[in-house]
Amino acid sequence: MGQLVERGHELTQNPQDAEILVVNTCSFIDPAKQESVDTIIEMAEFKKSGQARKLIVAGCLVERYRADIQKNIPEVDAVIGTNELGNIVALCEGQQPAANPFEPYLYHDLTPRVLSTARHYAYIKIAEGCDHPCSFCVIPQFRGQFRSRRFESVIAEATKMFARGVREINLIGQDTTSYGEDLGLKDGLAQLMARLAQIETPHDKWIRFLYCYPNRITQKLLETIAEHQALVKYIDMPLQHASAAVLKRMKRGSHGEFFLKLLERIRATIPGVAIRTSMIVGFPGETEADFEILCDFVKAARFDRLGVFAYSDEETSASFHLDAKVDGRTIQNRKRKLMAIQRRISRARNRELVGRSVDVLVEGPSEETELLWQGRMSTQAPEIDGVCYINDFGGAAPRPGEIRRVEITEAHDYDLVGALVPEAFPILTAVR
Repeated sequence: MGQLVERGHELTQNPQDAEILVVNTCSFIDPAKQESVDTIIEMAEFKKSGQARKLIVAGCLVERYRADIQKNIPEVDAVIGTNELGNIVALCEGQQPAANPFEPYLYHDLTPRVLSTARHYAYIKIAEGCDHPCSFCVIPQFRGQFRSRRFESVIAEATKMFARGVREINLIGQDTTSYGEDLGLKDGLAQLMARLAQIETPHDKWIRFLYCYPNRITQKLLETIAEHQALVKYIDMPLQHASAAVLKRMKRGSHGEFFLKLLERIRATIPGVAIRTSMIVGFPGETEADFEILCDFVKAARFDRLGVFAYSDEETSASFHLDAKVDGRTIQNRKRKLMAIQRRISRARNRELVGRSVDVLVEGPSEETELLWQGRMSTQAPEIDGVCYINDFGGAAPRPGEIRRVEITEAHDYDLVGALVPEAFPILTAVR
């Protein structure tokens, strides 16, 4: 998007108006793959009914099914893999892409960029690729080996973001906790977070990172998060399971007892921390006993946030060749049961907040109803966690992007409801 705008192209949200359609795809699991294919077919119709002259498909689906896309969907005019993003302008303008000497692709702070999020928050990718051998995951095949962005490149981009009015930056990568290892940095992520926290801004800022690998969480990283006010007290750590037998088949290792001790250390080091994780149910070989171990673990861990994925049997993953597959109905039943356990935990944790005042990043009118606004506490990451609905302004309406105090008045399974706390203004006194 940034490269196209810099070249003078105009972006539009309406495919009916577009002369060129670009579909950015995902193929990590079956539902994402199907959504990508459906979107390509939907966009292809605009070459008949709209102004579109060209349809370009980009992203991970291209890495997996490049030849199939070109053969089976003739409406597609060009494809761009994950290491070919620099070709987008040439392909849109009907030119032959130049050879890219900087393989594999890794963008930096000089890469043109257009924010696709609201103005008050943004994502910054600090690394690309992954070196972990998880048997269910196909990311390393298509994203390549782990590689970190240069330290100063991340700082430069974050500084520009904050100067543009961004209040919250979310650092992402397939494995953020390995940041800097390939650059020879010890505790690279901790160093990066500390430096980001020191960037001067005219307003309060939030900085979080997503997707920890549990055995890469160092005490230095935890202490750094605890030390700096700007660093959100939030850990997103996908554990995937708690049964040692299942984790071994996943090629992740470890077990639930180790995880419980890690959670205890995280909570002891960072008071008030919110911990999010994700689990996979129905992995090949997962027995009823393994699943019960997982349920007991979730009850003991009392995560603030939990996502559950039904195992997706991807043909290019190592787990595709494992025996003892779990049938689809059992997988869905296990998913529902585990989410029911977490729903009770989440509701109880949310009820503990009723009557308390918390900082909330105001986002604007709710997507559910115009009668409510919504925002997020620092412990609610954008797009993946619940929200805080605001039903009482106590005066003038807030502005999107403000960080305001909200008194929590209601608690639901995943969302909260609250009222804005009137802002305190200094009392002026006259001196004679």
